[in-house]
Amino acid sequence: MRSIFATLLDRLILTKPLWVLAVVAVLGAYIISFAPDIDLDASADSLLLEDDAELRYYRGIAARYGSMSYLVITYTAPDLFAPEALRDLQSLRDELVAVSSIDSIVTMLDVPLINSPNVTLAQLQYDVPTLLSDSTDLTLARTELTESSLYRELIMSRDGKTTALLVSFVQNPERAALLLERDALREKRMTTGLDAAESKTISVLSEQIQQINIIAKANEAESIELIRDILRQYSDRAELRLGGVPIIVADMIALIKTDVVVFGAGILVFLIVLLTYIFRQARWVFVSMTCCLLSALVVAGVLGLMQWRVTVVSSNFIALVVIFSLSLTVHLIVRYRELQRRNPQASQQWLLRNTLIDKLEPCFYTVLTTMVGFASLLVSGIRPVIDFGWMMVIGMATVFVVSFLLFPVMLIFMRPVMPAHGDHITTAVTAQLARWVRVAPGIILGLFLLAAVLSIIGISRLQVENRFLDYFAKSTEIYQGLAKIDSELGGTMPFDVILDADPAFYEAPVVTATADEGGGSDDEFGDQAFGDDPFGDDGFGSDDSVSTTVDLGATSYWYNSYQLQIVRDVHNYLDSLPETGKVLSMATALDALETLNSGNMPGTFSLSILYKQLPASIKEALIHPYMSDDGNQMRFSVRVYEANPDLRRGELLDGIRTHLIDDMGFEPEQVHVTGMLVLYNNVLQSLFKSQIMTIGVVFLAILFMYLVLFRSLTVAFVATVPSIVAATSVLGLMGWLGLSLDIMTITIAAITIGIGVDDSIHYVHRFREEIAIDGDPIEAMERSHLSIGRAIYYTSLVITSGFSILAISDFIPTIYFGLFTGVAMILALLANLTLLPVLLIKARVS
Repeated sequence: MRSIFATLLDRLILTKPLWVLAVVAVLGAYIISFAPDIDLDASADSLLLEDDAELRYYRGIAARYGSMSYLVITYTAPDLFAPEALRDLQSLRDELVAVSSIDSIVTMLDVPLINSPNVTLAQLQYDVPTLLSDSTDLTLARTELTESSLYRELIMSRDGKTTALLVSFVQNPERAALLLERDALREKRMTTGLDAAESKTISVLSEQIQQINIIAKANEAESIELIRDILRQYSDRAELRLGGVPIIVADMIALIKTDVVVFGAGILVFLIVLLTYIFRQARWVFVSMTCCLLSALVVAGVLGLMQWRVTVVSSNFIALVVIFSLSLTVHLIVRYRELQRRNPQASQQWLLRNTLIDKLEPCFYTVLTTMVGFASLLVSGIRPVIDFGWMMVIGMATVFVVSFLLFPVMLIFMRPVMPAHGDHITTAVTAQLARWVRVAPGIILGLFLLAAVLSIIGISRLQVENRFLDYFAKSTEIYQGLAKIDSELGGTMPFDVILDADPAFYEAPVVTATADEGGGSDDEFGDQAFGDDPFGDDGFGSDDSVSTTVDLGATSYWYNSYQLQIVRDVHNYLDSLPETGKVLSMATALDALETLNSGNMPGTFSLSILYKQLPASIKEALIHPYMSDDGNQMRFSVRVYEANPDLRRGELLDGIRTHLIDDMGFEPEQVHVTGMLVLYNNVLQSLFKSQIMTIGVVFLAILFMYLVLFRSLTVAFVATVPSIVAATSVLGLMGWLGLSLDIMTITIAAITIGIGVDDSIHYVHRFREEIAIDGDPIEAMERSHLSIGRAIYYTSLVITSGFSILAISDFIPTIYFGLFTGVAMILALLANLTLLPVLLIKARVS
């Protein structure tokens, strides 16, 4: 490999640099032109494989009942029922309804009121009273909105000072149809297989869906900004906040983009300042920054060209490409300056040739080993992890090619200049570390052993949790909105509990219900509810319509008085959990039906009639969102309190399923838990499992690459230790600090391993070169510290300092990424300049 590369240097790179620059410029410009096409996606389905069964089930439930992922606007005023407040709310509602992308808005002004004053079912047929109706008593309405099981903590806070406007965006029916068609083909692919035409159809459908999603996200983000502009016009008359799943997704994307632009620019400026201070020559700043920027832009262009979605898991890929590119170029710079000090009369071509040939092997294996480590993520089965693995594989290959092309072709046009002095601090630091290795190897081993024990204890304290409230700084609008909804309006993140009919129900013969069945003495629907002739022409329909309603009560599993009592029991159980906030279900509808029935539960026969006779607006509010059309499936919409410090999503969801099956007697196939909270939790748990499962594969792959590079099993094992120590120490530190592993922080271990591997390969390679000179391990160690040790120190200092800027972000995961990247760099520095040389000396590596 060295001879081939040397020939390439002599015949092309160093002799025809203009040609190389032209090719790099043209090819780079073409690829970079696709960078604006990068799609950043923070939605739940972007984190799952498209064939994921949970995702398909979630989409099916959302299609059947509608999504509960509202955009929530909270409106707080001293007296919501004062005339000026009602006019203000009405004006705000009307302005929002005029936004073209908004499908509907549910407010306290629009919801049906049946106790303000009490109304009969017959009256509801002709007029459904709302807060703005002339007949409505505002005092009774206040009581109904704050105490009703349907509206309390959904539309109105318990204290009656905050109300919610629930905004639903227009859904694209074309997208739903395309998803249905593609899912059907994917089901077929998993069973009988597809022919060539069907496989091509899947690709076409996927491309169409992706384009629709991109447009929809852009429109939704634009609509949210328009909504914010409208709300600002009312901010002097009430306290207005935004929340809900759509705003979480939109603000996550906005903050990530802002961090990439603002802090990316800040980091670059800071890196330039630090590199200038370290190297004291503008050429090295220009060369390193050019390599970093070109590598990052090319990778971004490749992702845009391939139309890959960047998710919250992979959103830091640009920063990682910059880290690895900077590390590689710094190693080249340090080696070049070292050769120049030793050979002050050497020509530029000789210096560049020997620098690149000397660093080819360690840099190649550094990149290759890091690529193998990230490639192990491809077997995780998790869409964002797979994409992140591919991004970093492409990124590392790009870093290597760009650095080994641009570094020589840019410098070949510059005459050699002796390195500026002034790195005495670096010399002092690396010399001190070498001194500790020489005089206190036992203490170093003891300290790292203690660190390993503490890390293991810390890791055992780690929790896998995803609290979106913790993603945002308390000063941000999104945090304040989520906190408001969480504390006053029944929680933030939604999920659904779905109960299907007992499988045995479909095998049993159908028994037709009669008027007496299930009616009981508590069934008081009669003249008071329906008038003199409920079935005549002047009533609610013909005999045919009654027959239809009777069929519902007779043929459905759930829609009868006995099963609806079980539904109420499930509802009460879900509502009793300390982690859950607002719970909505058919039990909520039953409360309203009992009110219409003088406080008594209607019997099965009357329930069947009611289903047909209830006004459409009442059914849309009370029944359709919680029961399937055939009455054989029930849906419980639940929200959880994000601010609850004891919330453990996985335990909550598992506990609900276990209780329904073991304690309430449902069959396992009857119970399903789905929704946004479930999808995010499943992704997080899968990410954690995949990290645990793949971390062993990563270290085996690294060990194998070390074995190929160093051709010694002992050296391979020794070189692996610093990366293990660094990765476990970072995770252990998170455990001791009480930080949870979430969707954003769970990749920190993989990043730490990549950084540690980089330093280890360069140090071991240089140590073996030095020990071959005189066979003295101590002298070899000290010379290595004063040469390659400088490059490791420079890289660690620059990256740690530069990424510390991220600590002032409003997006908490960005803060953690910046801080823990710095911690990983420091740990890798200490482990590779203390523990690694001690182990190399103890193992008598030569």
